[in-house]
Amino acid sequence: MASDRLTQIRHYLYLNGMTGVHELAEQVDASLATIRRDLQRLEEQGIVIRTHGGASLAESVDREVAFETRENQALDHKRAIADEAFSCLKRGSAVFFDAGTTVLQLARRLRIDPMPLTVFSNNITVSEALSGVEGVEMILLGGRLRHANRSLVGILAEQAIENLWFDQVFLGASAVQPDDTISTPDGEEASLNAAMMRRTEECFLLVDSMKFGRRSTYKVGHLDQVSCVFTDTELDPGQVQTLRERGHKLVLAGHAEGNSDDTE
Repeated sequence: MASDRLTQIRHYLYLNGMTGVHELAEQVDASLATIRRDLQRLEEQGIVIRTHGGASLAESVDREVAFETRENQALDHKRAIADEAFSCLKRGSAVFFDAGTTVLQLARRLRIDPMPLTVFSNNITVSEALSGVEGVEMILLGGRLRHANRSLVGILAEQAIENLWFDQVFLGASAVQPDDTISTPDGEEASLNAAMMRRTEECFLLVDSMKFGRRSTYKVGHLDQVSCVFTDTELDPGQVQTLRERGHKLVLAGHAEGNSDDTE
């Protein structure tokens, strides 16, 4: 069973530290291709750190993978999600793009198909992506720089938020817990994102399917506060049904064909 194999890999890395893929394959009796897929899955969950030819455990299960690494994880899904969310942008409105890597793909989508917008963000990479784009007024919040997320957080950022009102907020998340809580591993990031949700007409959650069922330390909000959840078609059908039964609006973005299934 895949779950048993993942447990064996975690346990072996805990006991032995940095380990090569060939050694892991021998220990759990699996092919190299299977081990590489398992390690990619564990890395996306923030459990391991992959290196060339091997892997080691992250410092903690709740460790936040570096922004540059997360940016390239599930990239096809993130681009498909961003493409669907792009259709919700309203010309001439004031919007907030948070520091999520899927939201970054929305900023890059806007860059290639610009429209008149005032975009606020607390993410340096988002501001770089939209710098100089015709019709887009880009406003970057001030605050303490979180290197792991390339984001600006803290009291200065929150004070700025409390003096603003947004037509729309586009939010990412580290985890959507089984009780529909949206959460993240950093307290200041969670506090700022919660403030964004209070200061908007519409809030859209952009998360790939790997984020569902996970847990993280700090609560941001609840799916009941979200106008629509954009995710990918890899989300478990049972989970889709559960979310629909709870009254949440979903858009499932196809990562290959570009198809989507809009369900309520």
